Amino acid sequence: MAYRKLLLPVIGTEAGEAALATAFLAARIWKAHVHGLHVRIDPRDVAPLAGEGLSGAMIEEMMSATERESAERAKGVQALFSRYVEEHGIPIVTDPAAAFTAGSVTASFGSVVGREEDVVAQQARLSDVVVLAHPEAGDDVSTSDALHAVLFDSGRPVMVAPRSAPGQLGRRVCIGWNGTAESAAAVAGGLPWIERAESVTVLHAEEYQRRGPDVTGLVDYLAWHGVKAQTRQFKPVSNSVGAGLLAAAKEAEADLLIMGAYSHSRLRQLILGGVTRHVLEHADLTLLMSR
Repeated sequence: MAYRKLLLPVIGTEAGEAALATAFLAARIWKAHVHGLHVRIDPRDVAPLAGEGLSGAMIEEMMSATERESAERAKGVQALFSRYVEEHGIPIVTDPAAAFTAGSVTASFGSVVGREEDVVAQQARLSDVVVLAHPEAGDDVSTSDALHAVLFDSGRPVMVAPRSAPGQLGRRVCIGWNGTAESAAAVAGGLPWIERAESVTVLHAEEYQRRGPDVTGLVDYLAWHGVKAQTRQFKPVSNSVGAGLLAAAKEAEADLLIMGAYSHSRLRQLILGGVTRHVLEHADLTLLMSR
């Protein structure tokens, strides 16, 4: 079992560049293909936002301006992607047979028009993992429609890159385990990383555990996959389970944290906060999440 196709929504920001580097770091490990995707805004989507009192000519001008800005943004994003693959000698291929023949990391790029959250979630369904940029500093992760669309609607694991490109990935893996279906899905999606890691540590806490198998059950399950995992119990930090989880991952010197997302409803997390939200907003290592 290995990753063969990674989907990378490409954005022209500092966090986007870190996600680009993270995606290709993962692809080199698996000799996988990275498909860079840029979603252009549909100018027709701005028309309902124009409101009343605007003439048809004014709405038409707004749509034209949106189209120009979208085209410029797409050009810049594609240039960023092309520059990276050229500098690193990564071949551009669209045929899977050619990718297998290459025997190393390959790449392709596509630009489509639509609503980003819909397009990314749909295309993710035929990818092994989706690599997303870390929420920008100051952004509220609860408003990231693309992130939540992939988590809730794609059926695929999501890799969230750190703010800065990591130096290594998947050598020391931590698993955040709480017995839920979401954490089980994360383990299933992360098995390729878990099986090749030099060190695997299962992080658990009484305050984090939900109804379901406890940490000993997971350790036994991983043993059936030939993985000898160690366990580390953690405590909340400043009454935050998410902060305690991240602190434990840091103590374990992890370069990848695998965990389920939104065991509670997104609305409850939005109102009360939660482990997923805290980890997404504060993690400085690569995450692999499933729901």
